[in-house]
Amino acid sequence: MVDHVFGGHLERVLLPLTFGKHQSQGTEFTVLAVEIWDTGIVVNLHLASVNEDEPQTPEIVIHDHFGTEYKLDEVATVGTRQLQFFAPSIPEGTRSLTIRSVDSNSASFVVALAVPAANGRGGETLHGHVRRLPGRREGLPPVEQEAS
Repeated sequence: MVDHVFGGHLERVLLPLTFGKHQSQGTEFTVLAVEIWDTGIVVNLHLASVNEDEPQTPEIVIHDHFGTEYKLDEVATVGTRQLQFFAPSIPEGTRSLTIRSVDSNSASFVVALAVPAANGRGGETLHGHVRRLPGRREGLPPVEQEAS
């Protein structure tokens, strides 16, 4: 088991355009965000109780267009929030991720997420206009750094 948060580097946070809400027998959950770490994938869920029972851990799977096999590594739950950690991280060039719920009857679609490509300046588009750029070089003002 890999410590995804303390042993890794957060690369991207993917936010669904519409929250991926799913309900099946005994399980109701919403996908709030998906974090891409260099050590794996973290799916951030909101759990809801069904019939006023204690929320159950949903069984989900992740697919990409390369057919990468992502395995559930760890689950952390605090109240109605749950983080599911999957390994490995996404391969370079991945453009989409699909999350499905594995019900006792069949797998059903929950949400699809676009994975933005790295931009031409060396940073990554994370969501809309927000991006992470390389660190500043010491001693140069920001204007000169942009030009170099």
